Amino acid sequence: MTTIKSREKCVPDTAERLDLSNVGEWKRVSPRYVVVETVGTIVFGLVLTGAAAALWLLANVQWALYVMGAIVVITAATVAFEPRRVRAIGYQLRQDDLLFRRGIMFTRFVSVPYGRMQLVDITRGPIARWLGLADLKFVTAAASSGVLIPGLAEADAESLRDRLVELAESRRAGL
Repeated sequence: MTTIKSREKCVPDTAERLDLSNVGEWKRVSPRYVVVETVGTIVFGLVLTGAAAALWLLANVQWALYVMGAIVVITAATVAFEPRRVRAIGYQLRQDDLLFRRGIMFTRFVSVPYGRMQLVDITRGPIARWLGLADLKFVTAAASSGVLIPGLAEADAESLRDRLVELAESRRAGL
């Protein structure tokens, strides 16, 4: 009986759980981020296709042709879904935390309390830099809670970084 009572306390009440039905309006990443994702997918597909072609031509392995075909089909399907995947990425600054979501079929929601943020970093890849985009990464003490918001306009990423650092410092200080 004691085990059941202690187990019941471990499971949060429905009222205590994160309510995602009324979270408000999500801020989305830049639509130009589709270009970054598409270029990355195509380059990766070309590298894999080149490896399969080299295997076919140099080692005369016939099944490498089927592998090349599968790589082309998978790359084309991935490129077709890129715009929808990018539209599914969003974030929201709330009272006590930042809420981040991504994914179409397997949706992931991450809530990062401001007081737990230890590092807020901006990174820019070559294609993203050319398009004026940046990725905002923030890390907490928990290794699995690193969150990356990709495809933000550079000015938005910098102002969001400054805002998050300000909120993190004030929450850690207990203000």
